[in-house]
Amino acid sequence: MIQITPQMRVLVAVEAIDFRRGIDGLARVCRESLGADPFSGAVFVFRSKRGTAIKLLVYDGQGFWLCHKRLSQGRFGWWPSRADAAGASLRAHELQVLLSGGDPSYTNAAPVWRPIAITG
Repeated sequence: MIQITPQMRVLVAVEAIDFRRGIDGLARVCRESLGADPFSGAVFVFRSKRGTAIKLLVYDGQGFWLCHKRLSQGRFGWWPSRADAAGASLRAHELQVLLSGGDPSYTNAAPVWRPIAITG
């Protein structure tokens, strides 16, 4: 089973891809377009040209997971712009919001790390 943890790196491909691509084709996109190692354990997120489907590619140490979600109605409204370079990063909770069809930029979650002031 795949589990997305806060420690996992999540990379989003800005450019839409041809959804006929499988694991090998998406791994090539990771290397060539995103400049990332598909065997790193990061979660790679890809969107279809029409914006109605998302694919996730993850290597878990034994093999690749390829997950596909297609919305029955509507489109994924949020996606990083081309100005953000070839890829953008998300945190685990933002990916969960995106997979639910929401906008991860409005999560207003606490930062991953923040210093704790000692009062005394």
